[in-house]
Amino acid sequence: MLEVKPKSSGKPRSQDVPPEGVTIAEAARRTGVSAHTLRYYERAGLVVSPVDRTAGGRRRYGRLDLKWIIICTKLRATGMPIKGIRRYAELVAAGPGNEDERLELLEAHRAEVVARLKEIQENLKIIDHKIDVYRGSLAAGEADRLWAPVRD
Repeated sequence: MLEVKPKSSGKPRSQDVPPEGVTIAEAARRTGVSAHTLRYYERAGLVVSPVDRTAGGRRRYGRLDLKWIIICTKLRATGMPIKGIRRYAELVAAGPGNEDERLELLEAHRAEVVARLKEIQENLKIIDHKIDVYRGSLAAGEADRLWAPVRD
């Protein structure tokens, strides 16, 4: 089962989709990605089911399409490679019976995200220290004593 619980942001939510679906422009607006990205997701095999089309061939995105796109963008924003998202989409599209593999893929990605967050937090400590040094030096009137590279 596909489940996404987006935060309320004042934008129309994916569940507010009319029965006939929404245009690619509206889907882009609702998901925060470009129409080009939506087309790419289709070509790259990142969608779990074909996007509906009008009689004229124009894409119409339904509620589940938008929810899936949001999942893809969150996975991508957290650094999951396209190959990983494609594999996850393949597993979801295949239906029941591969939940263990889906879980393994998501847990591995989560571990990578947690490791990157830890590294970022360590880097942030250094930045915070430098900010404290500058604030202290400026407050003490000693800014001229801050290290600055001297060129030969």
